[in-house]
Amino acid sequence: MESSRPNSEGKPASGEDPLARHSLSPRELQQLLEVERQRVPFLAVREPDGALRLIALDSAHADLTLGRQPEMDVPIAWDDEVSALHAELQCRGGEWTILDDGLSRNGTYVNGRRVGARVRLRDGDRIAVGQTTIAFSLGGRERAQTTVAGRAVQVPTLTPTRRRVLVALCRPCKGGSYATPASNQQIADEVFLSVDAVKTHLRALFNDFGLAHLPQNQKRATLAERAMQLGVVGPTELE
Repeated sequence: MESSRPNSEGKPASGEDPLARHSLSPRELQQLLEVERQRVPFLAVREPDGALRLIALDSAHADLTLGRQPEMDVPIAWDDEVSALHAELQCRGGEWTILDDGLSRNGTYVNGRRVGARVRLRDGDRIAVGQTTIAFSLGGRERAQTTVAGRAVQVPTLTPTRRRVLVALCRPCKGGSYATPASNQQIADEVFLSVDAVKTHLRALFNDFGLAHLPQNQKRATLAERAMQLGVVGPTELE
């Protein structure tokens, strides 16, 4: 599940967010759509030449190693700041976690926070090892319930494409709750979809977040607010 997309300057691209907006070629977007259909968790990482590598995670192989040695299950061989055995990925009870309890010299970070022990990975998390960024996606799998304001709320699991639509919708709201979410055309321009495709994804998102009953003029703002409140879209994704 790899694509070859050389960096235009010939420089290492592994430190970039592998699923960042505007960084995906049409071929890579098609790859993501194919992976989404499998509905399995996966990792995404860019290699030094800019190629996007997608690594499917199989719960049948619940213990994976990550490090610079080529023998690792997830090898990051090009990054000298990654330890030979840097961290471990483990699936417990259907939930993927990452563990670095002193294995690495330079540490492992999830969304900018250093991993001190086992950390459960959430859909959309970004893992930093050395100078390399790895994106984690649940690939459309269901997530458990969480509680907001004393009531249980089903937090939906989103495909990477639907997540990009949601992040683009929320982007103008990073400065405050009174901002207007992005228009369909703005979203389409950011995620390289047609306006009709954006509308289809938004209708699905309204259903996913239980907002289909709201008046049309309230749905978009409420969706953006709900997504950020539940942590489905984090502040670092809106930069």
